[in-house]
Amino acid sequence: MFELQTILQRFVVGFTAVVLAVPSVFAVRGKTLRQGVTVVHKAAERRVDVMVDGKPFTSFLYLEKTRKPVLFPLRTAKGTIVTRGFPLDQRPGERVDHPHHIGAWFNYGNVNGVDFWGNVNEVPGVNAKTKGTIVHRAVKKTANRKDHGELQVSADWVMPDGSTIIKEDTLFIFRARQNVREIDRITTWTALEKAVKFGDTKEGAFAIRVARSLEHPSKEPGVFSDNRGERVTVPKLDNSGVTGLYRSSEGKTGDDVWGTRARWVILTGTVESEPVTLGILDHPKNVGHPTYWHARGYGLFAANAFGWKDFTNGRETLDFNLKPKQSVTFRHRILIASSTLSTEEVEAHYRRFFKDVP
Repeated sequence: MFELQTILQRFVVGFTAVVLAVPSVFAVRGKTLRQGVTVVHKAAERRVDVMVDGKPFTSFLYLEKTRKPVLFPLRTAKGTIVTRGFPLDQRPGERVDHPHHIGAWFNYGNVNGVDFWGNVNEVPGVNAKTKGTIVHRAVKKTANRKDHGELQVSADWVMPDGSTIIKEDTLFIFRARQNVREIDRITTWTALEKAVKFGDTKEGAFAIRVARSLEHPSKEPGVFSDNRGERVTVPKLDNSGVTGLYRSSEGKTGDDVWGTRARWVILTGTVESEPVTLGILDHPKNVGHPTYWHARGYGLFAANAFGWKDFTNGRETLDFNLKPKQSVTFRHRILIASSTLSTEEVEAHYRRFFKDVP
């Protein structure tokens, strides 16, 4: 009896160890059970981690040094990182320009004359005290589901004099589909006691800074990181493995996407041997839809609803305003596919976006 009991105990311990070793996916009677999308707040680290079946997808970071919350990094369903590492996790061979381009973020360069876009301390020659800061205030909700997770957060847009000009409330929905990852961001900005003017500028707004391999091949000189993390000016670029190409819903490609309107723009290329499509989708209810695009070949990828004057050489202006206590809501989707999507496939994703987010 003692020997039988010992054998059973060892079996239970061994089985438990196996289950704990592979927590994200396991089989029961021929069926695969998954953990789904989990959203975990780590307040001491000022971050919220998002995982799919126990594997990292992205993190919401509200670090003081970034002066705005960001999603960093972004990964494909296979785990491949599609965002630039600099300045938070610098990698050899990537550009080290524009340190305010971090992962994925949403802010703007002219809010009552104050720049919330170029708002990091490391920008050369810029007095950070003249810049606005988006201050994270609270994680209001997290939710874990089989096919999606949710994160609701609040923030204040703080002027250089310390006053708050905008209250922000944002809901992120992180979706996991086969070979596809999606992030819906529904953000409401509410003016407080003062009217708020979003003066026309190209510097904004819903943006991603992408990995080197998703940039456009270029002959222009640039500043890059070497193997020791030092900055090196390169007069002639090596475009090996640089495969990015923009394409818009209106048929524009490459650098011709910049300054044009479109319902969506995708960036296709190959990252670490994986074909990738990275897209930003503009919701039909957004101000200025279809939005203008601040999409640069060096890796900045942004939807900008406000920058009409810069994008049209002064032919059109918007100067969008919020009256005191007035609100505006924006809805965007980031689409990350582990394949090169056709126009028809992107259109199908786009239609599903505004059904998922009415």
